[in-house]
Amino acid sequence: MSLVVVLGASPNPERYSNKAVRRLLSNNYEVVAIGKREGSIGNIPIITGQPPLSDVHTILVYLSPDHQGEIFDYVLSLRPKRVVFNPGTESPEFQEWLESYNIRVVRDCSLVMMATGRF
Repeated sequence: MSLVVVLGASPNPERYSNKAVRRLLSNNYEVVAIGKREGSIGNIPIITGQPPLSDVHTILVYLSPDHQGEIFDYVLSLRPKRVVFNPGTESPEFQEWLESYNIRVVRDCSLVMMATGRF
């Protein structure tokens, strides 16, 4: 199975990024959690920085548009098949830029997508 990267992962169990990582794991997805601070979600470490990764299928964005400028090139370097912008993370500039590289952009809630079988 291809890799799912969660950008903006938080160790706080109340945060949606944390819930998404746990839901992905319960559905047997391979997950990499990347956040601003180290920590963990279950047995998954939260990595800081921009680690090199391969075979990335989907990136889930849990970063506000104000914090996305620093990840443009990183996201492109991962060559994902799609990027999911969760509610509140939509960035028309970033989305258009990704689409110009033929990366599928989805504007939806990852948790709802998984709950309804649309993930």
